[in-house]
Amino acid sequence: MESIIQFVHAETNKTAEHIVLKKLDSLTNHFDWVIRANVIFKEEKDSHGKGKICEIALSCPGPRIFAVSNESSFEIAAAETIKDIEAQLNKRKSEMKAH
Repeated sequence: MESIIQFVHAETNKTAEHIVLKKLDSLTNHFDWVIRANVIFKEEKDSHGKGKICEIALSCPGPRIFAVSNESSFEIAAAETIKDIEAQLNKRKSEMKAH
């Protein structure tokens, strides 16, 4: 699987990048039909103390899988987004028919 990671209005965070790559690699072991992952980390000024956003879009058979989370750090946002992606992948896998 090809992974594209971008940081928008934020400094590059190697820890968050490493977390995402590690988790996406583990997902690839279970879901070998995922083609590409586009990961975008954004930083927005927010009055609630959050503002670290992680968006992940997966290209795979069927509709694109997308998840986003807004947390206080990129690491937490990445972990939450991966959880959402994994739930969607499990649902997609249960709906797929073997031909």
